[in-house]
Amino acid sequence: QVQLVESGGRLVQAGGSLRLSCAASGRTFSRYATGWFRQAPGKERDFVAAISWTGSSTSYADAVKGRFTISRDNAKNTVYLQMNGLKSEDTAVYYCAAARTKYSGGSLREYDYWGQGTQVTVSS
Repeated sequence: QVQLVESGGRLVQAGGSLRLSCAASGRTFSRYATGWFRQAPGKERDFVAAISWTGSSTSYADAVKGRFTISRDNAKNTVYLQMNGLKSEDTAVYYCAAARTKYSGGSLREYDYWGQGTQVTVSS
């Protein structure tokens, strides 16, 4: 069982930066691939980024490629999402998710555990 808690979301101006954190419980978190997703009001939950359990492999949605960076520190049981060059369209609730696999992608069904989300609001 893994519990995930996101933090770091807040109101930020367009062009600004934020770093989201996802803290996980459980000794075996290093054996879970992890992803970030986001959901804007009235829209579906969309893939943002994913990282393999060792951190050696990452993938990104086209909308955030070059602006967002996913990373992890398994010693701290934490995954991060560094967001630069924020745009108003990045406004959403951001969710962290963990999958019981080495690698994960953009499908919600790959993930076994989800956090409660953290709100990111970008003002233009």
